[in-house]
Amino acid sequence: MGTAAGKYYFTADVHMGSKDDSEGLLEREFVDFLHAIPQDAKALYLLGDIFDFWVDYKEVVPRGHVRTLAALAELVDRGVEVFFYPGNHDWWVTDYFEKELGVRIVRDCCQVLELGGRRICIGHGDMPGASDWKSKFIFHLFRNRFCIALMKALPTRLSFGIAHGWSASSRKGHPEQVNLVSTGLYEFADSFGRKRAEAGEPAIDLYIFGHIHTPARVPVPSGGELVILGDWSSGPQYFCI
Repeated sequence: MGTAAGKYYFTADVHMGSKDDSEGLLEREFVDFLHAIPQDAKALYLLGDIFDFWVDYKEVVPRGHVRTLAALAELVDRGVEVFFYPGNHDWWVTDYFEKELGVRIVRDCCQVLELGGRRICIGHGDMPGASDWKSKFIFHLFRNRFCIALMKALPTRLSFGIAHGWSASSRKGHPEQVNLVSTGLYEFADSFGRKRAEAGEPAIDLYIFGHIHTPARVPVPSGGELVILGDWSSGPQYFCI
């Protein structure tokens, strides 16, 4: 979902490093996108699943993605704020991105911001309140401290093998077409807007999420619009305001 030049950029679901991208095309496209962000951009919001699998270890980082990490650091160095909202595929980032690259990690399921004169609610989109029972289980499993410690204790070949196997299975479960009105994210946005109205809080103008992999933009009954960022399997997908 490309747009004209703007000040705030949003993207999600690049899934760099997936077994379906053995030639590394996704990373090349993503790095090109990062280099093309104009000088006057204020911020880039990475809304999760930028990597098909990422985990920080205390002393080492996963092999690969050097050009991506360098391009992110370059953006930060020239004054563009970069925020990373980990998704269900790259939740296991710790402090590497913040200390080494200057990328800020935001772990809120969703966050309300005022950007460019609009009130925006953003996140990856896998919050339990907008998911089925299977997704809710995975949501809590991946955030369980014991499970995270266990994964990091496994030999890296085994942990990465398990992760990439699960990832491939997860992608197959995404339908090519989605009726957005029947999804949990649509219901979440409508309910979120109604609760804010009941509490006397200002209305949301835009909800921006990824996770579903099907780009769409629809009005929300309680006000505002819901924007779903597509994945990068068919080319660069981003939104800007």
